Amino acid sequence: MKPAATARLRFGIWTDDELPLARELFGDPRVTSLVGGPFDDDQIRARLTTEIRNQRDHGFQYWPIFLEAGEHVGCCGLKPRAPNVHELGFYLRPALWNRGLAVEAARGVIEYAFDRLGAEALFAGHHPENQGSRRTLEKLGFRYTHDEHYPPTGLLHPGYELRRG
Repeated sequence: MKPAATARLRFGIWTDDELPLARELFGDPRVTSLVGGPFDDDQIRARLTTEIRNQRDHGFQYWPIFLEAGEHVGCCGLKPRAPNVHELGFYLRPALWNRGLAVEAARGVIEYAFDRLGAEALFAGHHPENQGSRRTLEKLGFRYTHDEHYPPTGLLHPGYELRRG
């Protein structure tokens, strides 16, 4: 399963066949520099394997997202965090930044998490310098709760929560 299409976007499901798309996204230092990247080919393959496993084991992943015309936008989705609490995340290709696509995709994922998965809450975090992600989370209704150590960067990242209802 995956979230329903939005006004401009459709969700896919990562498979081994999408390794070129994963390389394009997670190998781009503009996309991953604030989360411990850029990632080499082995790290990208491991990331893709994790996404495929999460879909199989939990019914969710950071789903690849596409414009209706088929252009790959990036990914947006969930990963497990705690019982009935999932972590929301999104990565977009730089050519498509600042168009409201992260908010649009995340709204579809949030609806899926609460309505289809029965999540009680969602967590999200961002690099302390990533003001775009901060603004996106605030637009989505997330509220700052704490700072949390993020091992890939070695920094404290702001953490946010969105509760059901």
